[in-house]
Order: sequence, then structure tokens, then C-alpha cells
Amino acid sequence: MKCEIISVGSEMLTPFRQDTNSLYLTEKLNEIGVNVAFKTIVGDRRKDVVSAMHAALARADIVILMGGLGPTEDDLTREAVAEALSITMRRDATQVAALHARAASWRITMPPNNLKQADVLDGATLLPNANGSAPGQWLDTTFSGYRKLITLLPGPPHECRPMFDAECLPRLRQMAPARAIAVRTLKAAMIPESQADKLIAPIYTTYTDVETTLLAHTGDLQITLLCSKPTAEAAQRRVDDLAERIEEALEGWLYSSQGDSLEQIVLYYLGLRQATLAVAESCTGGLVAQRITSVPGASRSFLGGAVVYSDALKTELAGVPAELIAQHGAVSAEVAQALAVGIRSICGATLGLGVTGIAGPTGGTESKPVGLVHFAVADAEGAGILERTFRGDRTRIREWAAQQALDLVRKRLA
Repeated sequence: MKCEIISVGSEMLTPFRQDTNSLYLTEKLNEIGVNVAFKTIVGDRRKDVVSAMHAALARADIVILMGGLGPTEDDLTREAVAEALSITMRRDATQVAALHARAASWRITMPPNNLKQADVLDGATLLPNANGSAPGQWLDTTFSGYRKLITLLPGPPHECRPMFDAECLPRLRQMAPARAIAVRTLKAAMIPESQADKLIAPIYTTYTDVETTLLAHTGDLQITLLCSKPTAEAAQRRVDDLAERIEEALEGWLYSSQGDSLEQIVLYYLGLRQATLAVAESCTGGLVAQRITSVPGASRSFLGGAVVYSDALKTELAGVPAELIAQHGAVSAEVAQALAVGIRSICGATLGLGVTGIAGPTGGTESKPVGLVHFAVADAEGAGILERTFRGDRTRIREWAAQQALDLVRKRLA
């Protein structure tokens, strides 16, 4: 069964609000084998909601609308759905009484416009709202000769999600065909999306029953595999089989086959080898340490380090000789190596990481352009260094550099 989720609310078409309800609903729907094929966000305009509803009815078996069930003039979801389905609404006396009782419990007089929350689509069942005044609605109907399951839910997450869990999931579980969805997420670092696709497209395109999506962001590539089958075991087998072949194709770039973050994997390897890490960061300004310490339990392997932005602190906190900086410049392979060696020695860590570069937008030269970053990882056997030049603005360069630094540590430990 295909499902479409429609989020109603002009505020979600601004930069200030996001639709998070649909993510929650999608996870729950996938658990019972329902595939979310479409998501739509539409503003509080009746004609636009009607248009979105018409599109959903043409392509989905289940349509879930969230938002627009309040008492104000721009809460028009009920009216728009009635228009799209060419049905009428009735005012439910029991709900009217409940609205008056709710107002009385707050010791206020209920405004007349609240009564619209008692308007029910013809043939629909009201869904109680334990956390607000707007009830939801469930409608099992026929449209153009096809069965459609339509649900209206309130928009606030603390109302929408409990109502969906209590009132909608049990109904959908009974009606949905016996299907199970298996999802697997693989992650690779520092490989261009186009290069990865060149390697794995000949593999995943042969798995026509598995939906494969690639998402790249600042040096991190996420590959999601989704398969729907009559049983969970069958779906998982197909996903696992494809995942195994993709792992082989991506080799050293792949760092997780179960959706773990790169910092989690770095800490996993550190723990496995009973090793510790210290960092000396210049251009990344602590981003590497921030990512590592965002993982619970990081203190078992991560000792700490220093943000050494000035040349003086590179010498004072990481032991980089001042003459080395004077000779090669703060942004150089030699200084990156000295940062890694120095912070490792000062902190007593198994590994030391050094990062120094030019994040921009100023400070670059012809020989050392904006985006140039030097990395080094040092251990008891010596230091490995790497030079990269990243494109983009200051934020993007710093994020790329932090990703590359963590991946360099991972490869040193793997």
C-alpha cells in the first residue's frame, strides 16, 4: 500500500519551522510494511489543500493530513478534504459538548469559532485527542472506484504522534497487507558521490526489489537500502545480500554498514585497540573534538587536546617549535606533523592528530589557497601526513576538514 503524508501549514513553508511529524510517521508506517511514497507540504490556502488532496487521491491508497484542524480562519483542512471528496460535513453534538466541557475546565468561555472543531466528514470516525481540543478523523471510503484510507491529524507533535500511535496504527495494522520493510544504511567517507555510484550502480540496479538511495554531504556518503517483502526475514535477506556486495565494491571508503557515524567508528576502533587519542586543531576550531565528544562514553578513549589557533599557542600547548613555524608557515605539512607528535606526547595519548589550514574567506595566497588543509596522525611508529584542498565557504571547508581528520584516524586504526 502506498501512503502520502500531507503537512498543512504556511509556517512550514518558511525558514523557521520544519515538518518533523512526517519523519516519525514514516518510521512507524515502515514498521508495519506501509511504504511512504510521497510527502507534501502545503500552505493554509483552501484551494491549495484541495489540489494537494486531489493529487494524493490519484496516487496513494493511504492519505494522512496533519495540521489545519484548529479553530481559526486559516484552519481549513476539514473543509478542503470535504471539497476534494465531494462530501458534506456534520456537526457532532458529542464533540460540541466536549469542547464546552474543556473550556469550562479552563474556566473560560468558549469562543464560537471553536465549534468548527466539531465538524466531522460524512462517514468519518472521530479520533479522541487526549492532548488538545482538535479531534482527529478517520475515513475509510471509496474514491473513483478505489478504496482510500484518509486520516486527519492535529499538527502539534505532542498531539499528532500520540493520536497516530493510539488510533491510527492499530487500524492500519489490521488493514495493511502482510508486508515487512527492511532498511539498512551504509556510510562511506571522502569518496565523491559520482565515483561511488559508478562503482555500485552496476550492482544495485540488478536488485530491482530493493530501493537504493545515495545522499552526500561534506565528505560523508549515506547509502540507504529499503526492501519490502511478505516477511521480515525475506526483506532482510535481500537488503543484507546487496549490502555485502556494496561493501566489497567500496572497500576502504566504507566505514559503517549499520548506519554508525564516523566518530562512533573511530571510538570503536580506539576501544578495540585499547588506544587513546588527543587532538591539536587550528582551522577546525574544535570541530573534531566536538564530534567525538558528542558520542556517549567518548572519555574512555578520547583524552582531549587543544584548539591552537595562534602560532604562539601552537608552540605553548602543542610543543611546535617556533622556528618550524617561521620556516614553513603555520599551514604546512611540517607543522601538522609537529602538532600531532606534540599533542600526543603532552597528553600521553596513543595517537595524536594535528590539523592546520586556511578556512577563508581571506588569508589565502597563490601557493597556499583558501581551502588548503594539512593533516597528520602520529603514533609510536611515526606520523602519516595528508594534504587536501577543499572548495566552498568557511563553514563548508571546516566541516570537510573535520570529516577528513576523523577518516584519517579511522584508517590509521583499521
